[in-house]
Amino acid sequence: MSSSPSLKRSDTIADTMPDALRQSRYYMKKCFSRFVAKGKRLMKRHHLMDEVKKSIEDKIERGKVLEGLLGYILSSTQEAAVVPPNVAFAVRPNPGSWEYVKVNSEDLTVDGINVLEYLKFKETIFDQDWAKDENALQLDFGAMDFSSPRLTLSSSIGNGVNYVSKFMSTRLSANSEKAKQFLDYLLALNHRGEQLMINDTLDTVDKLQAALIVAEVSISDLPKDTPYQEFQQRFKEWGFEKGWGNTADRVRETMRLFSEVLQAPDAAKLQVLFSRLPNMFNVVIFSPHGYFGQADVLGLPDTGGQVVYILDQVRALEEELLLRIKQQGLSVKPQILVVTRLIPNSKGTKCNQELEPIYDTKHSHILRIPFKTEQAILPQWVSRFDIYPYLGRFAQDATAKILDLMEGKPDLIIGNYSDGNLVASLMASKLGITQATIAHALEKSKYEDSDAKWKELDPKYHFSCQFTADLIAMNQTDFIITSTYQEIAGSKDRPGQYESHTTFTMPGLCRVVSGINVFDPKFNIAAPGADQSVYFPYTEKQKRLTSFHPDIEELLYSKEDNSEHIGYLADRKKPIIFSMARLDTVKNITGLTEWYGKNKRLRNMVNLLVVAGFFDPSKSHDREEIAEIKKMHTLIEKYQLQGQFRWIAAQTDRYRNGELYRCIADTKGAFVQPALYEAFGLTVIEAMNCGLPTFATNQGGPAEIIIDGVSGFHIDPNNGDESSNKIADFFEKCKTDAGYWNQMSAAGRQRIYECYTWKIYANKVLNMGSIYGFWRQINKEPKVAKQRYIQMFYSLLFRKLASNVPIKVPEPLQSAQTAPVESEQPAAATGIAKPQPPASAVIDKPNQQEKTTQQKKREEGSELKPPSSQQIRNPVRDLWTQWGITIGFLFIIYYLLKRLYCMFM
Repeated sequence: MSSSPSLKRSDTIADTMPDALRQSRYYMKKCFSRFVAKGKRLMKRHHLMDEVKKSIEDKIERGKVLEGLLGYILSSTQEAAVVPPNVAFAVRPNPGSWEYVKVNSEDLTVDGINVLEYLKFKETIFDQDWAKDENALQLDFGAMDFSSPRLTLSSSIGNGVNYVSKFMSTRLSANSEKAKQFLDYLLALNHRGEQLMINDTLDTVDKLQAALIVAEVSISDLPKDTPYQEFQQRFKEWGFEKGWGNTADRVRETMRLFSEVLQAPDAAKLQVLFSRLPNMFNVVIFSPHGYFGQADVLGLPDTGGQVVYILDQVRALEEELLLRIKQQGLSVKPQILVVTRLIPNSKGTKCNQELEPIYDTKHSHILRIPFKTEQAILPQWVSRFDIYPYLGRFAQDATAKILDLMEGKPDLIIGNYSDGNLVASLMASKLGITQATIAHALEKSKYEDSDAKWKELDPKYHFSCQFTADLIAMNQTDFIITSTYQEIAGSKDRPGQYESHTTFTMPGLCRVVSGINVFDPKFNIAAPGADQSVYFPYTEKQKRLTSFHPDIEELLYSKEDNSEHIGYLADRKKPIIFSMARLDTVKNITGLTEWYGKNKRLRNMVNLLVVAGFFDPSKSHDREEIAEIKKMHTLIEKYQLQGQFRWIAAQTDRYRNGELYRCIADTKGAFVQPALYEAFGLTVIEAMNCGLPTFATNQGGPAEIIIDGVSGFHIDPNNGDESSNKIADFFEKCKTDAGYWNQMSAAGRQRIYECYTWKIYANKVLNMGSIYGFWRQINKEPKVAKQRYIQMFYSLLFRKLASNVPIKVPEPLQSAQTAPVESEQPAAATGIAKPQPPASAVIDKPNQQEKTTQQKKREEGSELKPPSSQQIRNPVRDLWTQWGITIGFLFIIYYLLKRLYCMFM
C-alpha cells in the first residue's frame, strides 16, 4: 500500500494545489461548482467531503482522488470561506502551521493569500460592510514579538521550559552581559528584606566564581550532614548568605552546580539550579467564578472540576514548597492564597466567609473578595458568562488585600479560566510579578464559529468580553500551564484550544490577525493527578471506606425516587457503566444517555448510571443546564429507560464519590467520559486510579491520558453508534475472556502511577515559576513594550465591552445564623501574617483540637470528608447581620426603658 501523501517542508499549498487540481480537473470542476452553488457560506471539512462524495459518485474514482495530494489538502483544510466565484481555504498541514489559498471555481486558478485576506473573505459571509471597512480594528500581538525566540517543530510545542533553558544556557556562555544579569538576579534575592544566596561583596561574576571555589573546598572535608549554621559565619565573610542548603552536602552540590553553569552552561543543569534557588515563597491563585469552597459546593452552577483541581494543586504546591525551603536551609513559612469571590447569599456553603484555612495544609487559605457595584456589594451568584463588569474592581480590591495579608508582593500569581486569568494579568502587570495562566477550558473552541457569530451569541454568553479577556491573559502571562499537548495544538485533524486563537475574526468588533502563537516557548505541559488518599484502587480492601456502603447501596439500587436519585436498576447482576460531570452541552451526558437508549445490545448487557446536575429545571439558574435537564427527561421517556437507568443528582462529597467509583468497579463496570471536548479530564484520572476500565472522548486531553486499547479506550463523541458499539464490544469480550476486565483495570492504574501524580505536577510548576521569573528579567524591554499594547487594548476595548454586560440587580440578603465563637488558632499557626478581618466578616479557623479529631475520624473511616459549614461553629457575620443585631439590641433597651418610665411616672 502506498504511503499517505504529504508536503515537503519546502513546498507550499499554493505551489502544489494547481497540479493536484489539474490531475482531476473534470471532477474538481464539478466539486467547485457545488461549493459555490449555494452562495456565500462557511464550509467545514465534512461539508467539503460531502460535496466531493456527491460530485464523484464512483467509489473507485473518488478513492483515487482522495488518496492523492488533493485528498491530503482537502483533509487538512479546517474550513473554507465561499464567496462566489472564489473559495478561500484555511489549510493546516501540521499542528500550529497554517496556509491560505484562494481558488477560482470557474477556471480553478490558485493564488496564495495571507491571513488578513482570508479573514476578509470570511467576514464577507457574515458582515460584508465590515469586511470592506478600511478602519476596522485589527489586532496583531505578534508584531510585538519579532525579537522573541520561537520553537519551530510541531512536536516541540509545549516544551517551553526546556527551550528557554537551552536558550538561556547558550546566552550565558556566549555573553558576559547575560552572566552579569544572572548575578544581578542573585543579588536581588531576598525574603522580607533579608538577603539570600549572596551579598554585595560578590558584585562581579569573577568574584563569585572565585568565592565558589574557595567555599566548596572549605566544606569538602566536612561530614555530609553538617548543619549550615556551623559554617554560616565563615561563608558570610566570603559574601554568601543563607539559601545554599541545609547541610554541607547540599551546599556543596548547589555550589558545584553554580560553578558549572557559570563556566560551561548546560540546559539540564540550569534547570536543576533554578529548582534550588530560594525565589518562591508566596503564591496567589485566582479563581473568581462559581462557588469556591471545600464542602457542599460541587454541582452548584459553574462549580466543578476546577475547584477540585485547585485544592489538590494547593496541597501539592505547599508540600513541595516546604520541602524546598527545608532543603535550602531556611525557616520561612510559605503562604498560598486562593482568591475567589465572596458570595453573601452562599446557599449554605462557606462562600460568605472571607478567610478560610484549606484542609490538610498549614499555610494555605481561601481569600474571598466580594463583587461590588457602584451602589453596594452584590450578594448573589453570577454566571461565569456575566462576570466581566465586576472584574476590574475585584482585581483592585484583591490586590490591596493580598499585599496586606502577605506583607508584600507574592512571588508567583496563577490565574484560572478566563476571569481568573484576566484578574491575574491585571495584578501581575501592576506589581511586576511572574504570572502563569491555566485555561481549563477556552469557550471559543467549544462553540462552533462562536467568533464569527459572536453577535448572535453575545446576549447569552458575552463572548466578546471573554475572547478579549483570553487574548489579554495569553499575551500578558509569562508562562501558560496546560494539561496536554492537545489543549495547545490539538491533533492532526483538530486544532487545539489555544491554536484556535491564533487568528480569527469577530465581524463588527475586531479582526485578530495574530492572537497567540503556539510555538511561543511560554507554553508548557504539566498534567495534574488524582488525590491518592481519595481515589485509590478498589483492590485495596483494607482502605475501602465501608462506612459509605449503606449510603451507596441506597444511592444505586433503591427503587424509590427522591431528591437525590430517580430511575432504578432492575437487574443488579448487570455491570454498570458510569459517568459523572456537569450537566451542560459540552459534557454530553445527554449524548451518552441517547447512545445507550439506541443500542439494544449494550442495554442487554449493562445498566447506565449518570451523576449530573439537578432533576428539576426550576432549581437551576444555568441556562445550558436547564436545557439539558429537559432533554434528559425527554430521552428517558423516548427510549423507555426505566429499570436500566439511574440518574443521581450532582454529588459534593468527593470521599463518597471515590468509594462510588470503587463500588462500580466491584460490579465489573466501566467509566465513560463522552464530552464533545475535554481540556484534560480529572474524572478520567480518578476513575482509572480507582481501577475502572475507562472509555473517554478522543477530543482533547483524555486522548493523551489513555493509550487506546492498552490503558483504556478512545470514543468519538460525534459518532454515538460507533462509541456505544465499542463499549458493547468490550463487555462481550469480558464475557468470553475472564481476565480481560482485570487486565484493562490494571493497565489503567499503571498509566496513572507513571504519568499523572500531583508531586510531579508541583515540581514542574515551581520549576517553571523559577525559570520564567529570570526569563522575564532578561527580556524586560520587549515585555514592557507588549504590556503597553495590552493595556491599551484592555482600556479601549475590554472595559467598553464589559460595561455593556448588564449589571445584576442585588437580591435580598439572606439572614445568617450566628453561633458562639470558639477559640481560634493564633495567626502564626495559620501561615497568614495579618489576618485582620474587616467589619463585614469574621475569619473562621477551626481550632487544633477540632482538626485533630477530624483527622482521626478520617483514619477510622467513620467520617471521610472535610467538616461541612454546619459542623464548624463560628460562621460569617456580615455587616448587615451585625447592624441587625445592634439595632435589635437598642430596640430592646428602648422598650425596657419605656416600660420602666411608664411604671414609675
